[in-house]
Amino acid sequence: MTNPSIYDPSEKKGWLGRLTAGLRKSSAKIAGGIGDLFTKRKLDEAALEGLEELLITADLGAAVAARLTTNLAKTRFGKDVTGDEVRAAFAEDIATSLAPVALPLVIDPTKKPFVILVVGVNGSGKTTTIGKLTKQFCDDGRAVTLAAGDTFRAAAVEQLQVWGQRTGAPVIFRETGADAASLAFDALNESAARSDDVLLIDTAGRLQNKGNLMAELAKIVRVIKKKDETAPHSVLLVLDATVGQNAHSQVEAFSGIAGVTGLVLTKVDGTAKGGVVVALAERFGLPVHYLGVGEGVDDLRPFTAGDFAKGLLGFP
Repeated sequence: MTNPSIYDPSEKKGWLGRLTAGLRKSSAKIAGGIGDLFTKRKLDEAALEGLEELLITADLGAAVAARLTTNLAKTRFGKDVTGDEVRAAFAEDIATSLAPVALPLVIDPTKKPFVILVVGVNGSGKTTTIGKLTKQFCDDGRAVTLAAGDTFRAAAVEQLQVWGQRTGAPVIFRETGADAASLAFDALNESAARSDDVLLIDTAGRLQNKGNLMAELAKIVRVIKKKDETAPHSVLLVLDATVGQNAHSQVEAFSGIAGVTGLVLTKVDGTAKGGVVVALAERFGLPVHYLGVGEGVDDLRPFTAGDFAKGLLGFP
């Protein structure tokens, strides 16, 4: 008998509906633009140029746009094509390119705890993402501890405490302005003493161009490694999809400081710039673990290449 916690067809259908709805702004821009370009016309140089420009404005980036249109031209150049045919070809191409990065976040059971450091700029959704992940991990029967490493913002601590109350996960915090690295070290000691499965460490939102704050993040990583040289075992960069191409500089900066191992894209439902996921995947090759398309606890799900590609191109 299928374990419903592993596969529930109605749950998947519900998520696909939310994903499709969440990508509606992005798909409307791309699919609508393709529809305007093609009723039925030959795929000539002018059409290819229009397609490439459309894809760039949808934040897929110049490199991805050039590759998609080049691949389309290889089989369709000079032929009559419809908008649906173009969308289908792009969806298949994008799904193929995303498949290598559509990787789940795997919790190594030999690490007690498995340390997840969550980083990103102000307002990207880090604390909310931690809360949603905590709920999922606890529902899977894992013992989780939360570390409120955003010691600059009392609201972030309170937000984590609410999630702790909901899930039964302990929350380790200090007074406002306390040293975040020391808190992370203490949290790792406490979590290890309990033999927790997962320790999730929140961090203060910081702009990638603020040297002092980025130096503090580097210090947190160094201090964690003093306790466990293999930790943090995962460094999740939470990206707000509404920033579009600015996400590239965030990935570069945080990777250099904290050694980002995977991405979480939030607020995909609030933007027409969902195509940036494709650009990031092709440029950096980092795993895209989760996609967020709403505020609900169930609106953060593992990233799947085919479903995302179809949603982005407006297919149900």
